[in-house]
Amino acid sequence: MFDYRPMYGGAHYDPEPAGGQVTSLTLYDGPDRTTTVASAGPATRLRAGVYRFALPDVPPGRYWATVSFTPSEGAQPVRDESVRLDLPLGLGLVTSPEAVAKELGVPLPLTAEQRDDLLTAIRKAQADVVGYLGQPVIPQLVTRTSLTPYAGRDDRLEDADSWPFDVDDLVQVSAYRAREGGTYDVDFLVGLEGTAIDPIVRYVTTHAAESERLRPGGTGAQGRRVSSVSAEGQSISYESAPTTGQAGALPELSSLSRWKRRLFQPLNRPARPPWPYSSARGRR
Repeated sequence: MFDYRPMYGGAHYDPEPAGGQVTSLTLYDGPDRTTTVASAGPATRLRAGVYRFALPDVPPGRYWATVSFTPSEGAQPVRDESVRLDLPLGLGLVTSPEAVAKELGVPLPLTAEQRDDLLTAIRKAQADVVGYLGQPVIPQLVTRTSLTPYAGRDDRLEDADSWPFDVDDLVQVSAYRAREGGTYDVDFLVGLEGTAIDPIVRYVTTHAAESERLRPGGTGAQGRRVSSVSAEGQSISYESAPTTGQAGALPELSSLSRWKRRLFQPLNRPARPPWPYSSARGRR
């Protein structure tokens, strides 16, 4: 499945209230979008501004896509060519082997062995982020059945605050389905959605690429970058890595501190003043 947010006039847009619809998605094998691989559609509206496509069965790899939709009833179709998909989706990772390969300068498509090596590097980098943040970076899908929205919130069903679902975490409404009697089945996303947070995606991608580049025999391995070698080969100079803050420097874990789970501990209450100054007399 692929959840698509229509882009129209440089902004996210929901065509269905104006009588429009998201009609089709076409996959291509290159950025020139000339050779069609597969198509899907029409999309199903999950919630305001989000439409879901059931993707066709295609080999793993990077695909460029075009999504067609009509912004309103009677309007001319619009083609969105900003979509690029690294398939398969749903691997529980915030980035893809193709993204890491491009960081390394490895040409696509990847072999099965290269893909496996890069997936391992991604999981290791993502594990470092999870350990630092103290929480997973992939949300959990939780379904609740027969829920009734709070009074006065019938027009904001895509808002998590409209439902009786109390969890001490980040919550988003993924989808909802009407039932008989005015109730709904609601899919909630609980937790941090790392794939939508660019700094987390960048950290995992760049560190997975760097670890694979330095690993002997790794995909795109180069070892330390050599800047110069003497004529006799008796001395070698290596490029120094950019320091923090310089262009090209690897992001640090501290750059993700704003998403770190905070642990709160209630302060000890002050001792009760003696009677008769306290609000209630204590028991013996």
